[in-house]
Amino acid sequence: MAESSYGGCVSAGIPRRQSARESAARTYARALPIVPVRARGLTIEGADGRRYLDCLSGAGALALGHNHPVVLEAIRKVLDSGAPLHALDLATPVEDAFVTELFRTLPAGLADHARVQFCGPGGTDAVEAAFKLVRAATGRTGMLTFTGSRHGRTTTALETSQEAAVVRVTRLPYPQDYRCPFGVGGTRGAELAARWTEYLLDDLESGAPGPAGMIVEPVQGEGGIIPAPDAWMRRMRQITAARSIPLIADEAHTGVGRTGAFWAVEHSGITPDVMILSKAIGGSLPLAVLVYRDDLDRCERGAPAGTFRGNQLALAAGTATLTYVRENGLAERASVLGARMLCRLRDLGQRLSCVGEARGRGLTLGVELVDPELGFRQAEAEAAWSGAAESAATDSHPAAPELAAAVERECLRRGLIVELGGRHASVVRLLPPLTISDEQADAVLDRLSDAVEAAARGHTSHGQTGPSGLAHHRHGDRSARVEQPVGR
Repeated sequence: MAESSYGGCVSAGIPRRQSARESAARTYARALPIVPVRARGLTIEGADGRRYLDCLSGAGALALGHNHPVVLEAIRKVLDSGAPLHALDLATPVEDAFVTELFRTLPAGLADHARVQFCGPGGTDAVEAAFKLVRAATGRTGMLTFTGSRHGRTTTALETSQEAAVVRVTRLPYPQDYRCPFGVGGTRGAELAARWTEYLLDDLESGAPGPAGMIVEPVQGEGGIIPAPDAWMRRMRQITAARSIPLIADEAHTGVGRTGAFWAVEHSGITPDVMILSKAIGGSLPLAVLVYRDDLDRCERGAPAGTFRGNQLALAAGTATLTYVRENGLAERASVLGARMLCRLRDLGQRLSCVGEARGRGLTLGVELVDPELGFRQAEAEAAWSGAAESAATDSHPAAPELAAAVERECLRRGLIVELGGRHASVVRLLPPLTISDEQADAVLDRLSDAVEAAARGHTSHGQTGPSGLAHHRHGDRSARVEQPVGR
């Protein structure tokens, strides 16, 4: 069969050639053995004719889904205008329109005194630019970050630059309920995390280097979809402000309405000193932006930026996306629909003991898969050792990465694309576009529920658990509704 017909030969041949010719570092292609040839909104069509509901959304980069008409029109307008596609950081009408729209959306406390720096095309470029910015502004070299954080893929770009000094990182506890580092969770756990931070910064013998800045994700994405408590975010703002430490909010995953506010820091009402923007900011095309208080603007000429910082197509697509999200209230829509989806995911957790926790904010959702039988045995042993039988009831269960991988495969069989994350790759992440309809959201949750039940049954049948079983329902039993893959 000719490859131009997008038949079965293509769907088999292209992945096989990719495996033979491309790096072993490829990730998504391993978990998603599909060849996408067309896409629109939430839907991707493979070369074999199958359609999938895409809740990966380009790792969160597609705020409006695939090929939204306003994005395509913005790109066509630039292409048809004869404008340069590559302009470095020269002033252009396209760039000016993007910055103007961006400033309309920024938190008020920052927009009034902000500067924008265009970096290289990826979020990692913006992270490194942020580090260089605060180091130049403070004269210090240390950085404060948090356990479970993910701020990019490079580790040596700055260190291998001639003028760079080594960045010394201090990791702090990030509050969460299900796997609280202090074993208590809730308000108490967040308070202990804040006190730990204060103590470390004020203890002259702590060994922590003088911090040039603190970088925090308002919702940890790849770390497992863990929203930071609003009160804790306000404490971090107070702690850093009192010690003249610039606070950097990494909004690469959370920006442009995804969490139910245009920027996730708005949930807590704080104004960071620096914001890192990427992914959705480019309207599906590569773009990274650093926004910061103007009094920090001490970068020298030629500071980390990148050759491809002025991508005119990405700027146009980004402007169209920002405008559409703002004018159509998609952040508010994400808040309402996300809350409803989270309720259904928590209902799933009430029925299935292999669901440790469902969590999220807006349309950033996660389901952590666990092994309840192993957790029960461990808790019993610890209780017997300590003589505290009640401790067995409070321990979270061990992560189940193999089960999560099975859920990912079962989702794909049902025409649903998801991604795994978390410290043990045991969290199923849902990042649907902000344009998802109520009916599509129900379809996503139906397919995910069926996939979890099917994977749990398979996990049990292969001898992975004891009598309690991963597939046991917490409240009654329900037969799985296995849908056929969406049309050919």
